Amino acid sequence: QVQLVESGGGLVQAGGSLRLSCAASGRPRGINGMAWYRQAPGKQRELVASISADGITGYADFVKGRFTISRDNAKNAIYLQMNSLKPEDAAVYYCNGNLQVTADSNRWFWGRGTQVTVSS
Repeated sequence: QVQLVESGGGLVQAGGSLRLSCAASGRPRGINGMAWYRQAPGKQRELVASISADGITGYADFVKGRFTISRDNAKNAIYLQMNSLKPEDAAVYYCNGNLQVTADSNRWFWGRGTQVTVSS
């Protein structure tokens, strides 16, 4: 029942912007540490940005200053605002995080991913 679902991917021109969303469905009791990863064809999945339960953020060097991760605990969701997009940013973006499934149990989940394509 509980799962992560990404949305907001699409085609954008280089230099443009896009905002990705990741919502926890199935009514978990809360979200803890969360992150965005991405994976291009033939490449390993890489960490893009993370945000802790108390809002502390971290970014990969290649997106620092361009991307912003945020969270909305009331909606059990996280977001990734992507600005100044480059062709090398093209990838499937995945949401990952620790969800509070019940009052006394939590587990890690991966979303199915959303495709981001950047044209030059």
